[in-house]
Amino acid sequence: MFDIGWSELLVIGVVALIVVGPKDLPEMFRTLGRMMAKARNMAREFQRAMEAAADETGVKDVVKDVKNVTSPRSMGLDAIKDAAERFEKWDPMKPQASAPKPPAQAGTIPAAQAQQGPGAAAVTAPAGAAPASQASAPADRKSDE
Repeated sequence: MFDIGWSELLVIGVVALIVVGPKDLPEMFRTLGRMMAKARNMAREFQRAMEAAADETGVKDVVKDVKNVTSPRSMGLDAIKDAAERFEKWDPMKPQASAPKPPAQAGTIPAAQAQQGPGAAAVTAPAGAAPASQASAPADRKSDE
C-alpha cells in the first residue's frame, strides 16, 4: 500500500526502539495495532453503507441493465463474429458440399427432354402454361352449361 520494503521497516523499528525505548515499545505497537484495526473497521462500515445506499437507489439494477444491453450477444456481435470466422476459413478454390442448386429458369429445357432430341422440346408446352388436361377442362364446363 505504501510501498515500504523490509529494509525500511527495519530502519523504522530501530529508530522507534531508540526513541521510545525497549520498555514502552510493546505498548506503542499494541496501540498502533488497535488504531489500524479501528481504521479498517471504519473503512468496512463506510463501504457497507455505500453499498446499502446503492441498493436502495437501484444502482445495481441499472448496472445490470447496462451490462445486458452492452453485451455482445444482445447487440448481435456474436453472430457477426461467427460469420467473420466462417468467411476467414472459406476457401473459394474448394467446391462447396452444401451449395444450393440454382433454380431452373424459364425457357430452359430439362435434361430429360434434351436427351430425347430437338423435336421433343417443341411438343411440350412453354414454361408457365397449363398442362393439356387442365386447359381442356374449362372448355368442357362451358359446353355443359
